[in-house]
Amino acid sequence: MNVRRSAAALAISAALCATAVATAPAASAIPAAPADDAKRAAGPYGTKDPKFDGVWRQSLALLAQDATGVKPANSAIAWLAGQQCADGGFAAYRADTGKACDPKKGEFTDATSAAIQALAAVGGRSAAVDKGIGWLKHSQNEDGGWGMNPGGTSDANSTSAAVGAFAAAGMDPVEVAAAASGKTPYDALLGLQLDCSAKAGQRGAFAYTSGKGEPAANDLATVSAALATRGSGFVFDPVGKDGHKSPKPLKCEGNEGNGGADRAPEDASEAALAYLSTTMSDNGMHLKSATPGAAKAQPDFGATADAIMALAAGEHSAAAARPLQWLQGKDSGAAAWAKGDPGALAKLVLAAHAAGADPRHFGDADLVEQLNATGPAPVEQQASEKKSEKDDNGGTGSVWWIVGSCAVAGMGIGFLFSGRKRQRV
Repeated sequence: MNVRRSAAALAISAALCATAVATAPAASAIPAAPADDAKRAAGPYGTKDPKFDGVWRQSLALLAQDATGVKPANSAIAWLAGQQCADGGFAAYRADTGKACDPKKGEFTDATSAAIQALAAVGGRSAAVDKGIGWLKHSQNEDGGWGMNPGGTSDANSTSAAVGAFAAAGMDPVEVAAAASGKTPYDALLGLQLDCSAKAGQRGAFAYTSGKGEPAANDLATVSAALATRGSGFVFDPVGKDGHKSPKPLKCEGNEGNGGADRAPEDASEAALAYLSTTMSDNGMHLKSATPGAAKAQPDFGATADAIMALAAGEHSAAAARPLQWLQGKDSGAAAWAKGDPGALAKLVLAAHAAGADPRHFGDADLVEQLNATGPAPVEQQASEKKSEKDDNGGTGSVWWIVGSCAVAGMGIGFLFSGRKRQRV
């Protein structure tokens, strides 16, 4: 009787195990990653054509992730480093990295400067950073500034981006002087600032570049120069409370004739921030841009985010908080503007970080999570996903656990069966 019961138990165990293995999902049944996921895993952020901004948005994304404690994927860092040209510069995007760059037209100061800042931040790419710094030094104009391309007329945006690159590489921009003239980036920038000879409402603003005719205030140039004249790049440590002090405008009483000369870079930054604060207050706490063909100027979310960073770098946290609140508001449209765009998301993340806010709670949005989703999964997320796959009940590990458990159960019953036989012998 005991033998028959043992045999019956063995048969039942075998049947149950066979059923369990049969019903357990096979590894091939796990859904394959969508095509977009596979594309993002290769390195670049975003799915839009990177022709004009591939390096720029990649650099901003890496900077924003690093600033918020996220370790970017190695493939994302390698993709950016792989975009570097042989002479150290960067193009906007290289579809074929095996093809040589055009040093006169194909390489850009802004892309190179942003890439240097990103690669310096994530670490482990000192050779690429050094080559990029060498390219910037070689491309510096005699007035101390940089143009969009090597040899181009110096402009506030490109010169400011270069200042950020030197700062990120641990160099004092004031010591980066043109070999022929000895002029520094600050000489070039201060030459573009509208001083006491300008109209009262434009004093302290920066022109984009020196050109024919009277210089005009340019908000994009002003936000870039306001940050650069603080000797800072896109990322810096947020400061604490500053007593709600307001930026100081240019002192022009009795100085209109000589244009308010002899300004230090910090004073130039203060004047630019005073101009930006007044402009944003007049516009409902944000900057505007005039789009060609538009009936009226629209909110410029990117420039507003840059202005917040500049105000925070100048230790004006209270002044930075007001436009940040506007960006976070549901009615601003900033969330919709940035959705799915790694460069735009990164700007909002960096602005919130600079102002001491939490970009993971940007209104109702988690900007960091949204940014991470536009590119390769961060290192910690990759580890978590791999662990989840191993622990998944539908994975191959669970199938072999079932098989192993059944084998153990069968062995136990077999021992019981043989033991019963020996007792009868």
